[in-house]
Parts: sequence; structure tokens; C-alpha cells
Amino acid sequence: MLAYLVRRLLYALPILIGVNVITFALFFIVNTPDDMARMQLGVKRVTPEAIDKWKAQRGYDKPLFINEVASGSAVFTDTIFFSKSARMFAGDFGRAEDGRDIAREISSRMGPSLAIALPTFILGLLVTVSFALMLTFFRASYLDFWGVVLCVALMSISGLFYIIGGQFLISKMWKLVPISGYGGGLDAWKFVILPVLIGVISGIGSSTRWYRTIFLEEISRDYVRTARAKGLSELAVLFRHVLRNAMIPILTGVVVVIPLLFMGSLLTESFFGIPGLGSYTIDAINAQDFAVVRAMVFIGSVLYIVGLILTDLSYTFVDPRIRFN
Repeated sequence: MLAYLVRRLLYALPILIGVNVITFALFFIVNTPDDMARMQLGVKRVTPEAIDKWKAQRGYDKPLFINEVASGSAVFTDTIFFSKSARMFAGDFGRAEDGRDIAREISSRMGPSLAIALPTFILGLLVTVSFALMLTFFRASYLDFWGVVLCVALMSISGLFYIIGGQFLISKMWKLVPISGYGGGLDAWKFVILPVLIGVISGIGSSTRWYRTIFLEEISRDYVRTARAKGLSELAVLFRHVLRNAMIPILTGVVVVIPLLFMGSLLTESFFGIPGLGSYTIDAINAQDFAVVRAMVFIGSVLYIVGLILTDLSYTFVDPRIRFN
């Protein structure tokens, strides 16, 4: 197990380097440092002197990858890539265009993102798996048919409809919770309950259909027929055998949302005014703050790789027969 974990971590390093290099290259192919200076200073009436001053203040006056006029290690370290991207491997994300420390902003905004993402993830998983098990238990019945129809209908509705409809109905008309904003401490639940509810409802359709398909595939296998022949009830077969053997594909699908637990939901946080990482990313895109966007892309890549490794390790707990060499 330890050798497998070390090997996966070593595999992840070149992946992160590749993602970092590609992201850096894309940013500076689309926008050169001169273009970035013009966007920050204003497209009209920007003098070359102002552009050079802006680049010098932010370290964009250096070569991109290789500094040919430097000597020694400075050939690679005295470059834009090293100062803006390579240092992220050490947790140094630099500063945003407004001068704020990016790492400090990320740490302060992670709490509100987790306050929404964790309950949404846990409740959503419980609701969708339970609903899918119920449809599987009553398969080929009217309940199964109308349950699938409901899932398709929920899938066909845009997530923006749930957000706007929930704000209008629950916050504006019924005045049960605030329509937007965020408060710390014990009052935080009033601001997160509606985003969590909307997040759970909007994900029921697609997730339930996915889990139902997995359960139906498992319930038609030979070991299920053998369990029934031994006299086990349908509920025992469903929970003791089908659910357990379906955990591997379920865990594989769950890993996709792990980065969102930390990075937040872009739409939800923006519409509800939650000061999390999702709204931080949207604000950075609108402000053309490429330093923040690069940092968020890098963090998302790290979290996704960590999620893949944790998913592989969790397979051994679900099925002890799985061994990693």
C-alpha cells in the first residue's frame, strides 16, 4: 500500500507540472504582459512608460521561461514562470492585482465554501442513493416509472431556475431566510440553508438516474440470484449485497465533486453573495486578475489528483480483495 501511494504521488508530480506549464502558456499566449497592463490601466490613452512601470511593479518585465542575460540558476529562476507559477508548488501564490495575498484570501474564503459544499454533498449523496435504492426495489412498477420521469424533469431544468426560483419563493415571498449574504457564527445557518437545499434538489435528477442504473446492473448478476435462492429477503439482498458491490462505481463518481468541496460553486456563491472561493474566482475573471485564476486552476488540479488517490485507497475498505502492488 505504501509503495503504491508513493508511486501515485510521483506520477502526480509531472501531471501538476504539465498543468502548470500549459495554464501559464495559455494565459500568456492569449494575453501578453503588455496586454495585461493595458487591461488593468485602461485600453485608451495608456503610454508605453505607464505600461513599463506597471510591468516592473508586478514582475512582468522579466522573460517568460529563460533569462538569457542572467547567469547560474537565475537563468531559470529570474523569469515570470518561476516567480508567478513555479512557486505555487511551495504554496506561494503571490499577490492579486489589488495587492492582497492570494493564499490568505483562499484560507479565509475556504470556510464559507465548505459551509455550503459539505452539507450539500453529504445530504445529496444520502438522498440520491436512498431514492435510487427505492426505485430499484420497486423496479418495473408505477413508482419506478414516475420516479424516472421526475428525475428526467429535474435534469431538464437549468440550475439557474432553482436558484432564482428559490430566492423568489422562499426568501422574497415567504421571507423565511435572507435572499443573499453571509454571516459568521451561529447565524450562518440562515444564509446557507437555502443554497444547500437548492444544491441538493438540483442534483437529484442526474445522480439518482446514475445510481439507479448501477443498482439495476448489479441486481441482475448471478450472485444476487444465489442470495435469493438461499432465502434472503429482497431488502437484505439490496442492502447487504447490491449496495456493497455498487460502492466502487459510486466512489468513482463521488471523486469528481471533491474539488468543488473546497473551491465552492461558482453560480451558487455568486447569486447568493457568499464570500467563498467560487465567488472569488468569478470576481477574478471579471477583473482580469490572472494571478488569482492561475492559483485556483492549480489548486483545483491538486485537489482532483488527491481525490483520485483517496478514491483508489477507499476501494480497499469497500472490497478487501482489492490489493495494490
